[in-house]
Amino acid sequence: MAEVTSAMVKELREKTGAGMMDCKKALLEAGGDMEKAVLWLREKGLATAGKKAGRSATEGAVGSYIHLGGKIGVLVEINCETDFTARNEKFLALVKDVAMQIAWSNPRWLRREDVPANVIAEETSIHRAQLLEQGKPEAMLDKIIPGKLEKFYKDNCLLEQAFFRDPDGKRSVQDEVNGENIQIRRYTRYALGEGLVKETKDFAAEVSAAVAAGKK
Repeated sequence: MAEVTSAMVKELREKTGAGMMDCKKALLEAGGDMEKAVLWLREKGLATAGKKAGRSATEGAVGSYIHLGGKIGVLVEINCETDFTARNEKFLALVKDVAMQIAWSNPRWLRREDVPANVIAEETSIHRAQLLEQGKPEAMLDKIIPGKLEKFYKDNCLLEQAFFRDPDGKRSVQDEVNGENIQIRRYTRYALGEGLVKETKDFAAEVSAAVAAGKK
């Protein structure tokens, strides 16, 4: 069976509009054959979004979510094809849910293709060192590390994260926006005080200094 790579999954997703996990499963079922994988997705009714994937998605909405009494805030832009869809309650609920997902999970990137090559190289190096420390033979590392990277993508890439409203944790954020030409374009997450250096005060020393000053 041919190895199923992230590049193959990405290509199949672009061809069909199906979710990442569905594309991966299709490729595994098809033994890595792209055309058979496309057929598998069509037979399962998972490739219908591909008919819309090439059309322009320039409407949509910017959603927001504020959490923890103003401690965390999120802005997200989600695009769709028509103004009618953009005003639909289901679409607006999706925008709100995605903003909540971002507030909760703090994804570092939107999709795996956005992860810098140096970050992937660093993660690979760390996992390799950890596995060797655990006594894993060198020959097994190339089989184990891809699975570790898949978990890294699921933890850090918004579209691949488990959707927080799915109690079974089987549906990803990408799965939630599938079925229509809906695209999460960009987002920003703010955390109060993030990046600032907090001044720490030694109150005992301040009291002692105040007392000493009062004796002068």
